[in-house]
Amino acid sequence: MKLASAIDPQLAGTSIKLIIAATAVYLLAMFAHLFEWTFGSRGTVARRSAEQTSLAETVAAAAPRRVAKKAVVTVASGDGGSTTVTRTVLAGEGAGVVTSSRGGVEQVDGPGAAGDSPRADLAGRIAVSLTTLGVLLHIGGVATRGLSVMRWPWGNMYEFSCAFALATVLVYLGLLAAKVRVRWLGLPVTLGVVLTLGVAVTVLYTAAEQLVPALHSYWLGIHVTAATLCVGAFYTATTATLLYLGKDTYEKRCSLGETTGPFGTPASVWDRLPAAATLDRFSYRMTAMVFPLYTFTVIAGAIWAEAAWGKYWEWDPKETWSFVTWVAYAAYLHARSTAGWRGRKAAYVGVVAFACMLFNYYGINIFVTGKHSYAGIG
Repeated sequence: MKLASAIDPQLAGTSIKLIIAATAVYLLAMFAHLFEWTFGSRGTVARRSAEQTSLAETVAAAAPRRVAKKAVVTVASGDGGSTTVTRTVLAGEGAGVVTSSRGGVEQVDGPGAAGDSPRADLAGRIAVSLTTLGVLLHIGGVATRGLSVMRWPWGNMYEFSCAFALATVLVYLGLLAAKVRVRWLGLPVTLGVVLTLGVAVTVLYTAAEQLVPALHSYWLGIHVTAATLCVGAFYTATTATLLYLGKDTYEKRCSLGETTGPFGTPASVWDRLPAAATLDRFSYRMTAMVFPLYTFTVIAGAIWAEAAWGKYWEWDPKETWSFVTWVAYAAYLHARSTAGWRGRKAAYVGVVAFACMLFNYYGINIFVTGKHSYAGIG
């Protein structure tokens, strides 16, 4: 049986090769998603956007006349699924628009990155297949890294970056497997993973080695694994939040007769995304689902600190920013349910919360010295 202190250089070498191979496959997947977005049909999307704007103007003009009735209908959306929406039908006209609960005009969820183009849809399916291949190589890279030193493979920034990127892809593929129409997340997810792994391999790489004594604990597998899953899920939620801010701006521009998105971006891109309300709801649900796990992560870290150093909490920089991040996400969830803070204001809080999490990882590990200084690059 291999000794706990032994290091297998062959497995360590295999690990870095697998991580590099996974990065290359993710890059191909990113280009396939880019092809999907670029060559997705624009004609039908543009026509529908114009029709929705026209219908919105019709409703606004008819506002003094009471709307006759509302009907629940099913609208095709996403990657072949359907969404139940409420149509407000004007008496004697037969025209309808989707309305939000606050009475404003709201767009239907877009058709997805591929629009109605079979060629672009094929590119999207290829992208998902490549992402699946990449994640298998990625799992192999993380597993062989751990086996090379016979411990959990997240003891420094390089290893945690690889694990965080893996968690992000697993969250994305898990949503797809659960039949959630989130293929629009494919491009930002693969882009983020390629950048994370690229930085990990080129800047943060640390040769396989044993851990400092404080990290020799079963809490490494519990605390850091939970933290890894949280970062991956919060990245997904934040991506949806940023897209929500852009989509919300686009919908407001459409209501004013504008034909482009924020910063002059093509309208066809925003037309194919889910409606702003859908993006906002998705981000909120992801955050609400993961927040209890992040709460457990902070508590588990305190228990581990007591076992390693004799105190549950010493306001170490990492501990402090973990708490700041927890407060920021708690503030987001509270703001999301508070009148006057829903929508864009709550979204800004969510973005700040994720920025706090990133600083807690990169900023504290690289620039601040403390008991959690295990970056392995300095």
